[in-house]
Amino acid sequence: MKQQPKQVTNKNGNIVEFNNAIIRQEEHIILRDVNLEIKPGEFVFLIGKVGSGKSSLLKTMYHELPLQEGQGFVAGYDLRKIKSREVPYLRRRMGIIFQDFQLLSDRSVYDNLQFVLKATGWKNKKEMDIRIREVLAKVDMVHKGYKMPHQLSGGEQQRIGIARSLLNEPELILADEPTGNLDPDTSDELMAILQNICRSGKAVIMATHNYNLIKKFPGRTVKCEDTKLTEQEPEEFDFDLSDN
Repeated sequence: MKQQPKQVTNKNGNIVEFNNAIIRQEEHIILRDVNLEIKPGEFVFLIGKVGSGKSSLLKTMYHELPLQEGQGFVAGYDLRKIKSREVPYLRRRMGIIFQDFQLLSDRSVYDNLQFVLKATGWKNKKEMDIRIREVLAKVDMVHKGYKMPHQLSGGEQQRIGIARSLLNEPELILADEPTGNLDPDTSDELMAILQNICRSGKAVIMATHNYNLIKKFPGRTVKCEDTKLTEQEPEEFDFDLSDN
């Protein structure tokens, strides 16, 4: 798959921008009047209770949920006008990290990463090998390429998930509760990795209910609540996210 020569930011310098958008699951409105601007190099926490719309907003960004009302721009693509054949190019411009890792259990770490590269159009074995080693080094897992997923701890599996998200050098990282199944120390280690990625100029949007992470690591905070999306200041937190 050859990447299209498109600007990843719009005229406002945003890699993500929504204007008066409505996020739907079929006929059910999840979020209304969504207005959001995110620039390269920003770290944004997306918070809210279960069912408040965090995952739905992320799915809209990578076009699993089509945007039917309002305006949406992500990584060079107009979400209202994007064609089906363009969706793989949109997704190649972003890395997606899931709570449950989603590694293929029947192959090694190295083969998991090679599978993604082949699926996104890479063909040269030497170039693939170099890229796999590069991303494993970024998450301090370069010596674990031969391991099978079941031989890794949860934290190690999520490190591989982060490495996988970096394979195609995306400009945007979407992380959906990436520390939800991990202990606090491991969560802190992964947050440090994500913030290093952000400092390299990539935008990171992380859905989470872990209030301690929000307090410990700097970032903008946007809250989903009662079908609304609102910017939050640290002193405005008035609910316990840990139960959500």
